[in-house]
Amino acid sequence: MKNILLITKREYLTQVKKKSFVVLTILAPVMMLGFGLFIAYLMNANKSTYKIDVLDNSGMFDGKMKSNDQVQFVFLNPNSEKQLIGLMKEKKGDDGLLVFSKIENYDFDKLEKDTKLLVNATVDQSAKKMISNQISEIIKQEKIKKLGLQQSQIDDLDKNFELKTQNVLDNNSEDNDMVFGVKSVLAMLLMYATFMFIIIYGVRVMRSVLEEKNNRVVEIIISSVKPFDLMMGKIFGVTLVALTQFVVWIGMTVVGALFFNAKSANLEIAKQLPNNNIDVAIPQNNMMNIIGEVSHSLLSLNYPLIISVFILFFLLGYIFYSSMYAAIGSAVDNDTETQQFTLFAIIPLMIGVYGSFTIMNNPDGPLAFWLSIVPFTSPVAMIARIPFGVPIWQILLSLFLLIITTLFMVFVASKIYRIGILMYGNKASLKEIWKWIRS
Repeated sequence: MKNILLITKREYLTQVKKKSFVVLTILAPVMMLGFGLFIAYLMNANKSTYKIDVLDNSGMFDGKMKSNDQVQFVFLNPNSEKQLIGLMKEKKGDDGLLVFSKIENYDFDKLEKDTKLLVNATVDQSAKKMISNQISEIIKQEKIKKLGLQQSQIDDLDKNFELKTQNVLDNNSEDNDMVFGVKSVLAMLLMYATFMFIIIYGVRVMRSVLEEKNNRVVEIIISSVKPFDLMMGKIFGVTLVALTQFVVWIGMTVVGALFFNAKSANLEIAKQLPNNNIDVAIPQNNMMNIIGEVSHSLLSLNYPLIISVFILFFLLGYIFYSSMYAAIGSAVDNDTETQQFTLFAIIPLMIGVYGSFTIMNNPDGPLAFWLSIVPFTSPVAMIARIPFGVPIWQILLSLFLLIITTLFMVFVASKIYRIGILMYGNKASLKEIWKWIRS
């Protein structure tokens, strides 16, 4: 144990003393937020604004179709259709020409058949969907009016029923759309963070073992320590490095949530004060209100349970897969040979990650249950489930199975590591590795 602690300390201090570690630990959350905003920008950057000329021969749509930042409607004289089509062919006109046919006896089927949108270039599918939805809504209003209903009655018919959900096992907490959205985003972030860290730091252990093996440094090291102590020291050292980053990030998240929640609360108090001028700044504070709601939803979660389960499953999952990566690094001689073995570590994690997408819709479903129980996928699947609430017996069962499987994997990996670390110039096959395990 003394040797394991010494190697763990050396691996840990070597990593955390690097300037790159300090910079990435502090800037990584900012970089992730910036990357998310950049992706959101890219998704909107490819959208175009279309100017659509409308020829309304039916007289039903004039003044009812609303322009927005994606589509601008211009109603023109219906008799100018041929002239506008000619301009479009010469690419001198607007982006599209929407022509409504005449309507008789409320024959909406014929109206749909004869109405056409003429374009001279490919139009964004979302823009076409928006135009279609507006037309459908106007026709719907006309059909309802035909039944003799008043506008107030029509508006009442369009009201949606908002169903409120309260969890009786969680102090009757209300699970509205905002809370559910925050839980889903948190689940995705924790799941992907676990997945990426297991792969990144697991590969780091594998490369470290492979480098020491190729440099023949390991021959000197194991003259003083046992191969098992060396392997576990490397795994524990890198585990503490990853855990340090997670603790810093969790602290930054909690502090940020508290800060924005306080800002939002102060804004609400200011609105209630007499003779205030807060109404002038309300449009500018919409984003602050949203951030305040998100931070309030974050703080309403069971943070002690979420953090505890996250740390436990991450640590066990990382030790489980790092043992596998350490065994792979000891069994091969170069990076090229690692590719045939790393699939054994990556495929179960990928199944857990992509299978966990179903958790967002049904966290208590059968697939979500089994993914969070089976040890190969539970390090990511259970972490994805925990923000939605998981029965204690399922957490304990999954934890027990993961501990047993991790100990078994460490035992198997140590037997491979003990022999493979001193094997040079001999490409290990699965058959040979099986002999090492049995020996």
